[in-house]
Amino acid sequence: MAEDITEEVRLNKYLASAGVCSRRDADRLIEQGLVTVNGKPAQPGRKVSPQDEVCVRGQKVEGRDRKVVLAYYKPAGVVCTERDPHADRIVTEQIHYPVRLTYAGRLDKDSEGLLLMTNDGDLIEAMMRGANRHEKEYTVKVRQPWTEEALERMRRGIYLEELEQTTRPCVIEQIGPKTVCMVLTQGLNRQIRRMCRAVGYDVENLKRTRVINVTLGTLKPGEYRELSGRELAELYEKCAHKAQ
Repeated sequence: MAEDITEEVRLNKYLASAGVCSRRDADRLIEQGLVTVNGKPAQPGRKVSPQDEVCVRGQKVEGRDRKVVLAYYKPAGVVCTERDPHADRIVTEQIHYPVRLTYAGRLDKDSEGLLLMTNDGDLIEAMMRGANRHEKEYTVKVRQPWTEEALERMRRGIYLEELEQTTRPCVIEQIGPKTVCMVLTQGLNRQIRRMCRAVGYDVENLKRTRVINVTLGTLKPGEYRELSGRELAELYEKCAHKAQ
């Protein structure tokens, strides 16, 4: 549990304690005029109390104990990593949100679609635990028409030599000559691409459209929305983990 801020502290420490960013990055945000206190641009060295309204890029900073879950449409080309000097675009730099968030389940660089971002480490752990068999749904387009034989092989589970593992049986529905909808309950490294390659197919486009009960909906690449209400409650229920 984070330490409560009950007295005046320096603004950079307040932002760091709220999970927005590091103190050094907070100083940069303040210098760039992106932080306001009670509606006025903050000055370096400013102190704040819990009664002050602190905003970063116009969004109010909540206490660190408030758990946030975002549904984010990760565009192709964005890398799921916290830091990578060789990546042109990393996911943590694409979402401008006044709380530090991380991803719950990766999508590879060339894939797009739904990525859940949160500051709730317990929820991430519950979602990533393979034994829980949480569903993830994908739309997969390959370069040549599917055969029923190839689809049936993947439905039954297929041995991936490079990972030395056999995939779990999965649901696959063909929705076009080259396109299928796949529902997986595990998350092996680049699993779908490896499964398709194992039966002689190359993936042209891969989009994740659902994670557990959360769907991509009408989000466009680069957009996000904060989960709330019944949708958020159901996510926690299905992960057997109560919101804090």
